[in-house]
Amino acid sequence: MDLRCIAKYIFLLVFIVSTSIHLYASLKQNKKIRNYSKPFILLALLGFYVLAARSLSVAIILALIFSWIGDVLLIPKGNKWFTAGGISFMIGHGCFIAGYSREVDFSKIPVLLIAILSVFFVVAVVFIFSKLKPHLPKALFYPMFLYLLINGAMNCFAIFRLVSGPTAATITTAIGAALFFISDTSLFFVRFDKDSLLKTHFIVMLTYSIGEFLIILGLI
Repeated sequence: MDLRCIAKYIFLLVFIVSTSIHLYASLKQNKKIRNYSKPFILLALLGFYVLAARSLSVAIILALIFSWIGDVLLIPKGNKWFTAGGISFMIGHGCFIAGYSREVDFSKIPVLLIAILSVFFVVAVVFIFSKLKPHLPKALFYPMFLYLLINGAMNCFAIFRLVSGPTAATITTAIGAALFFISDTSLFFVRFDKDSLLKTHFIVMLTYSIGEFLIILGLI
């Protein structure tokens, strides 16, 4: 086993350990450990991707970097930090879309599928925000609405990649993208709806960490 392969598994181990620590801290609502462990999750996943991928995509590297920046920006409290983190994640979703598009044969994507997915995610986002609206600051409503639509668009392109080339890899990435959507939706309720059944960041980070990992696993 060469050094590159060893390093790859070290990064994977760091990802698993830091994610586990963070999830435990989220469950116990230990903010200090959550804050210390969070930055290591995406950094480790980035290292794993760079060492494991046969062909690196600059767009995917940028997607992971902007996701990591978003993670860090969401650590402090306050709507300004939340907005900055959201912008970084929004750019990350755009980079994921660019990365997926390289492997999409658009001639194989039925127009009907595009219409169905578009309607599905628009309806889903409208429904989610109909529940969130009473709890959101007015200044954040439309930016957050737009953000979740862009997450939905990222999911659409993951599905387009799957349809144009159905494999275990494209299925894995599509599942990961869906978990990312669930994570963001959960975050909004945890952060702003004090009456929500979701009281901790455990579900948010569980779906986010697994989602990001599956996206990358399906790309390598």
